[in-house]
Amino acid sequence: MQVGVFIPIGNNGWLISETAPQYMPSFELNKTIVQKAEHYGLDFALSMIKLRGFGGKTEFWEHNLESFTLMAGLAAVTEKIKVFATVATLTIPPAIVARMASTIDSIAPGRFGINLVTGWQKAEYSQMGLWPGEGHYTDRYNYLAEYATVLKGLLETGVSDFKGKYFTMDDCRVSPHPKDTKLICAGSSDEGLAFTAQYADYSFALGKGTNTPTAFASVNKRLEAAAAKTGRDVASFILFMVIADETDEKALAKWQKYRDGADQQALAWLTNQAAPNAAAGATTNTAQLAAPESAVNLNMGTLVGSYESIARMLDEIAEVPGTGGVLLTFDDFVQGIDDFGTKIQPLMKSRQ
Repeated sequence: MQVGVFIPIGNNGWLISETAPQYMPSFELNKTIVQKAEHYGLDFALSMIKLRGFGGKTEFWEHNLESFTLMAGLAAVTEKIKVFATVATLTIPPAIVARMASTIDSIAPGRFGINLVTGWQKAEYSQMGLWPGEGHYTDRYNYLAEYATVLKGLLETGVSDFKGKYFTMDDCRVSPHPKDTKLICAGSSDEGLAFTAQYADYSFALGKGTNTPTAFASVNKRLEAAAAKTGRDVASFILFMVIADETDEKALAKWQKYRDGADQQALAWLTNQAAPNAAAGATTNTAQLAAPESAVNLNMGTLVGSYESIARMLDEIAEVPGTGGVLLTFDDFVQGIDDFGTKIQPLMKSRQ
């Protein structure tokens, strides 16, 4: 099973809590994390893109780096680990993204990939006059399909003459062009999975619940059904937060501390911003991340326990059919990567 790290491009990582570690994003922090990940043999690092945060007492995600620029820097200071940047497709034309990808591929040949996101938080785009209107919630994957068609054409051949509703290419050229840039998508709605099965190489999905490592299995089955219609092989990678300590009791105490300190103002903003997109259906990522049960870490699957317990649960994840790997976040990233590399990974049968 492959293992990647979802690096903290925004302040405070993925814990919306006053009692969680508080820190600003920086190149040095992310370089330390990714170089440690490479040292311990992790397979890839992925950075998100976030253009506006949730506010609150913790100013959650109000402070962010830019994804492509950061990954270019990290590509230059690593040798083996794969690096994935995220593009907010409403903000950068696909031809420019193709040229950016070509540039990073020249820094790290064969190690760069792109995560495509449609955009769901209206405030990120309306602040710049780029929000296309409420119809985007229902039409976003039609837009993304055209975007991916142009991007894949330029990445694979260096030329695009695509003519569509949203994009018109007139002998558009990008050279040099990389030979094998992987595309990923994190949509878990039926539309999102259909898009991934048609255009992407990997699917990223949120794990579910606390210490319920295989609860995501239905998403894999839905992706398998979508891929069967396209005849493509698309692996699923599942996002989990790891909160580990010497004993289960110590780890659970940390998790409870973070929950007790939830930044309610930031969570209210999240709920408000997610509501229009979540209304599209219970299978959307935003419906899950804004649900009240555990929004303190955006309701991603959470593995809490001793190093032995975490290793066991990760091995259970590896056994779910269709799982290519996991994408991990940590409450404390630097310590978390060290603990994973020295205390958890050696116990995992799926990493031997």
